[in-house]
Amino acid sequence: MRTCRASAAGKLTVVLATIVVLAGCGGGPSPRAWAASVCGALTPWRLEINKLTSSTDEQMTAQTTPAQAKENLVRLFDGAEQASEAARRKVEKAGIPETDNGEAISVGFRSSLGKMRDAYGRARDTIDGLGTGEPTVFYDGVRAAVETLNKEYDASALDTSKLNSEELKQAFDEVPECR
Repeated sequence: MRTCRASAAGKLTVVLATIVVLAGCGGGPSPRAWAASVCGALTPWRLEINKLTSSTDEQMTAQTTPAQAKENLVRLFDGAEQASEAARRKVEKAGIPETDNGEAISVGFRSSLGKMRDAYGRARDTIDGLGTGEPTVFYDGVRAAVETLNKEYDASALDTSKLNSEELKQAFDEVPECR
């Protein structure tokens, strides 16, 4: 009798596991749920980037020593890199929206954030490698690093023309998290 019960329990476990796996393979989040998750990830990221950009501008005009400016800029760009990666992970966690081209759209968002993250990291590394003995040389190097960052940042922008989902456009327009 015990053998039959154990066998039946084992089969039931396999059936339940299969149902759970198959349920997990179903569709992703609805366009509205996905848009809400993405905007929930991007809104704090955007605020942080704006704050860091203002701080960077202040550092470029502040009356600090090159060593102080270097330390502050390295910290600012490191923060931007970390904020971009946190947003990328949240978008990844949002899953793939249940819509036409959902996977390509999700990949596009994550790729764009990854490129921005990398651009901030390269700017941080470039500035971290600058010497501070000659202020003019240092600030010229900072300007060059920021110009490169701006170009890379612009190039990493998401090309929404290829990600045309009317459902997602409507969702981004309607969900409160995106306003």
